[in-house]
Amino acid sequence: MNQITVISPDTAEKADVASNTRKVFIKTYGCQMNVYDSNRMSDALASEGYVPTEEMGEADLILLNTCHIREKAADKVYSALGRLRDMKRTRAEHGRELMIGVTGCVAQAEGEEILRRAPAVDVVVGPQTYHRLPQALTRARQGERVVETDYAVEDKFDHLPKVDKARARARGVTSFLTVQEGCDKFCTFCVVPYTRGSEVSRSVSQIVDEALRLVDSGVREITLLGQNVNAWRGESPKGGEWVLGELLYRLAEIPGLARLRYTTSHPRDMDDCLIEAHRDLRVLMPYLHLPVQAGSDRILKAMNRRHTGAEYLRLIERIRSARPDIAMSGDFIVGFPGETDQDFEDTLKIVEDVKYASAYSFKYSTRPGTPGAELGSQVDEAVKTERLERLQALLLRQQKEFAEACVGKTIDLLLEKPGRMPGQLIGRSPWLQSVNVDAKESQIGDIIQVRIIATGPNSLFAERAGS
Repeated sequence: MNQITVISPDTAEKADVASNTRKVFIKTYGCQMNVYDSNRMSDALASEGYVPTEEMGEADLILLNTCHIREKAADKVYSALGRLRDMKRTRAEHGRELMIGVTGCVAQAEGEEILRRAPAVDVVVGPQTYHRLPQALTRARQGERVVETDYAVEDKFDHLPKVDKARARARGVTSFLTVQEGCDKFCTFCVVPYTRGSEVSRSVSQIVDEALRLVDSGVREITLLGQNVNAWRGESPKGGEWVLGELLYRLAEIPGLARLRYTTSHPRDMDDCLIEAHRDLRVLMPYLHLPVQAGSDRILKAMNRRHTGAEYLRLIERIRSARPDIAMSGDFIVGFPGETDQDFEDTLKIVEDVKYASAYSFKYSTRPGTPGAELGSQVDEAVKTERLERLQALLLRQQKEFAEACVGKTIDLLLEKPGRMPGQLIGRSPWLQSVNVDAKESQIGDIIQVRIIATGPNSLFAERAGS
């Protein structure tokens, strides 16, 4: 999780008080879906006269868009709110308003408790109700401290403004697009069903309309988002229901859309249509994040994953048969309650069998309200640390091997943004790696052919093909 920037109270005095324009600073914690949500909150606030700022000290409104997936997430938010309390006090002494809001999954989980522990907070808005944020702020200015965490009966996407072309263009040539929210899987370690609710899918028409506006704004690559994205089931334009594979075929028809990705998936929802989309659609990038979490069938059952290690490996084989150049990514949890040495060895074995290009790995941490928190046989912290170090060493070796295998290859590279060095741009490979190449800033948004010439700790280096 990102740490919030520390701002001293004196910083507030330096803000521009001459302008009548309200400025909003949004601090985003956690996953890509929170990035998308922050952008959409910014869009919703634009109608109220708010413009985004990257300087917290300039802001008239500060929103913490929070994530609750990791341990002590709420504690970090309260610590940040303590610093913002001092900033708000200094603003008041100089006759300036500063409003503070907490949004996202910690807001959903904590609700009224945030107002009790953090008196400086004006609004608390959950992830299903952020379309009501402008109204919540109006009520707060009238003296009410607002909590909006009930699951909305209306579709929030119907109430959000359409994507503004200028703002979308300013955000770059890649974009997230949420198509599905919530989860019905109820993995015993996970808080998502309790903070994001049950699975809800947007309609085909909503998604296609937003994708068209993004592409018309200059976006070249779209990543479809969902807590369980391949569980998406959307109402089609002619009635009936589509699955994610059918949606990808439709989006691939949009002129100007060069690349498609999606995340995060569950093995139980990788159906034939989706695998065939990987086979047929060149616009669908050869990269798949497909978490397994553990290699032991006993632990997978305790996690309520509803698949076995062997079933996962057979699924990987089918996917690679359809798209041989695909790169696999995954998630792993070590030290789940009751995990034995042999269970952990089973996890190492599945990693060796799959050979991941990238992965995320964590020590198990109890999340209040989840079934895993009530389980006995909690694993000693020192044992979890040692197991995580071994797992991460293996995953890092595989990541380096994948990167080194790219050296000498000629690939298509989407140029996204300036690099650290003058005359350098950063792009993404088809396998989601950062690639540095010499190019002009005017080429951002172009897809060029490059040859990979070297690897770095977290990126690749390339030269123009044929140079």
